[in-house]
Amino acid sequence: MNKTTLLYQGHASCRLTAKDGTVIYIDPYAGEGYDLPADIILVTHQHGDHNQVEKITQKNGCTVITNKEALKGGKHNTFNVKGIKIESVEASNKNHNPLECVGFIITIDGISLYHAGDTSKTVQMSSFAARNLDYALLPCDGIYNMNTETAAECAAIIGAKRTIPMHTKPGTLFDRESAERVNAPNKLIVEAGSEIELAG
Repeated sequence: MNKTTLLYQGHASCRLTAKDGTVIYIDPYAGEGYDLPADIILVTHQHGDHNQVEKITQKNGCTVITNKEALKGGKHNTFNVKGIKIESVEASNKNHNPLECVGFIITIDGISLYHAGDTSKTVQMSSFAARNLDYALLPCDGIYNMNTETAAECAAIIGAKRTIPMHTKPGTLFDRESAERVNAPNKLIVEAGSEIELAG
């Protein structure tokens, strides 16, 4: 590999592949693309549409970080695995208990990516702008999470170089109409099943 890629599988499920071939899955559940054995598996919370770890073949020594490990000791923990930094951050709303849910900021090949998990606006988001994040993946279904209007507001607060709408509509891998309604000037629409090359 000589590039860093993100495969958006649909819903909140993603696969990241580092330049050295390290494979990370986030919130396994939706779509295809579980064929590459995992070095790292991240789970933001224990709802069934985010935690299907059994879909993935794990390499020997695979590191699985769920909300439980992320929140061990009653704080948001940071991990370094195979040269990849994984920081757990706040995630919560009326459907998601902040003591049981996290988002992740992943730094891979010098690229920073925030996967928000299931959340609405959090206090911590206001601190992200100073970090000049490269990507922010934000839910916007308006039922279990914030709606498209609030997602756009969060995108403005976070200030990532590119905002990718996800978790767009329950029961579907991806709803383009919902994604289009996220009014963020830096919006990047990635269809379910599409793989993109990540850039700083």
